[in-house]
Amino acid sequence: MSSAVERSLTVLEQLAAHPEGCTLSFLAGAANMPVSAAHRLLVDLSRCGYVRQGHGQGKYELTIKLVSLGLSYLSRSGVVDIAQPLLDRLAAECGELVRLAVVDGDDLTFVAKAQGATGALRYDPDMGLSVPLSCSAAGYAWLSTMSEDSALARVARQGFGAPGSYGPNAPTSLAALVPHLRSARERGFSMITEVFAPGMTAMSAPILGPDGSALGVVTVAGPLFRLTEPRMIELGPRVVGTAAEIAAASGASRLFRSRAA
Repeated sequence: MSSAVERSLTVLEQLAAHPEGCTLSFLAGAANMPVSAAHRLLVDLSRCGYVRQGHGQGKYELTIKLVSLGLSYLSRSGVVDIAQPLLDRLAAECGELVRLAVVDGDDLTFVAKAQGATGALRYDPDMGLSVPLSCSAAGYAWLSTMSEDSALARVARQGFGAPGSYGPNAPTSLAALVPHLRSARERGFSMITEVFAPGMTAMSAPILGPDGSALGVVTVAGPLFRLTEPRMIELGPRVVGTAAEIAAASGASRLFRSRAA
C-alpha cells in the first residue's frame, strides 16, 4: 500500500492535471484510497493552503501556493536570471519560441521561455512540463549526450506515448528512435519534424557541464511552414552557441551546480 506522502503527491498531481477541479471520488480512486481517507487528506491539504474546495461543496482545486514554491525555488537558484537574457536574444534572432529545460533526476523539465514569434500563429505551450523523451527535440538533445544503451534504457523506463497523442512521425519503438539520437549526436543539436505534434518542428542543443554530461537543453520550436529543416540547420550554430553561453555562466546558479555535482 502506498504511503501517505505518495497518496498526497498523487492527489496534487491529479489536481495539477485538472485545473477545472476534481471530485472527491475521482481523487480517491486515483490515489487508491477510501473516500473517507481521501477527504481527510484533502482537509489537511486545504488547511495547509495547497487545496481549496469550490463553492457549494464542489470540486477540489489547487491554490497557487504550490506554483509559488516552484517559482520561488527557480528564482533563488539563479537559473532564470542567468538564462533569460540569452533566451530573449535567441528568440529575437529566431523569431520563434525558445525554451530552457533543466535535468532533474530522470526528468527534463521546462523552466523558462522567450517568445520571438510576432505573427498571428504562435506556438506557446504550458511551462513546467516534464519532457517526453521519445518524441521531443529536447529529449533527443539530452539523450544524445549519453551512451546509446543508457539513452535507450532511460526511454524504456519512461515509455512511449500513445501514437495519436503526438505527431505522425513520432517513434513507437527503440529501433525507430536510434536514428534520431545518432543524427543529434553528429550535428551537435537535434531536429524534429511533426514528431511531437502535427505541423510543428523543433530543434534543441544540450547545455553541457564540465564533465560532458547535460545540465539542461535549449530548444526552438515553431510551425513547420516557418521553421523548416533548412531554417533549423541555419539556426543550429546560434542555438548551440546559446547553450554554450548558458553552460559557461552555469556556475552562478545553485540549480546547475547541483546537477553538475
